[in-house]
Amino acid sequence: MEKKLETDNLETRLRALESRIYGEKRAKSGKPVKCAEPLARIQAGLTNMANKRERVKILHKKIEDLMKYLDPQFTDHITVPDTMKLEFILAEEDFLLSQAALLEQVSSLQPLLDSTYIRDVPEHATKLQRLSQIHIREQDQTEAQSQEVKKLFEEYNKMMFLLSKQFTQWDEILRKMEEAKGIRPVE
Repeated sequence: MEKKLETDNLETRLRALESRIYGEKRAKSGKPVKCAEPLARIQAGLTNMANKRERVKILHKKIEDLMKYLDPQFTDHITVPDTMKLEFILAEEDFLLSQAALLEQVSSLQPLLDSTYIRDVPEHATKLQRLSQIHIREQDQTEAQSQEVKKLFEEYNKMMFLLSKQFTQWDEILRKMEEAKGIRPVE
């Protein structure tokens, strides 16, 4: 049963790989293009060719050595002696110790990250979003109210200016009438 699942999974992965390589191309028969068979034929041909050539056989035997030589750390291993590596480590000792202290601090603070407060953040996020919407709506209302108050103050100031001007005119008229009748103004 388990082998059947593995085989089905492998076939599914192979079909996905084929569809990625060939896209939605179809063969003349209308079936999806298969790439596993041509790849297997190519691999078999390369293996047969490699087995016929003596130099390729030797190369296959030495492939592990070649992989080791191709590894970028291999040159460091050859060129950098252990004493030099030790000096590199000692030169970075302060940095390494500070990083270790920071890691210890992070691990000591780990229980805070596992607290219920942190776990409840998604729940609080929805509440915060709702409150933010209310806040924005109230800001808009406040802005509208501020505009209305500003308009009322402007009207009040105009009214006070006009009343002041009117009182000044009445005072001037009254003063002229008092002068004409010879009445002295009261101070």
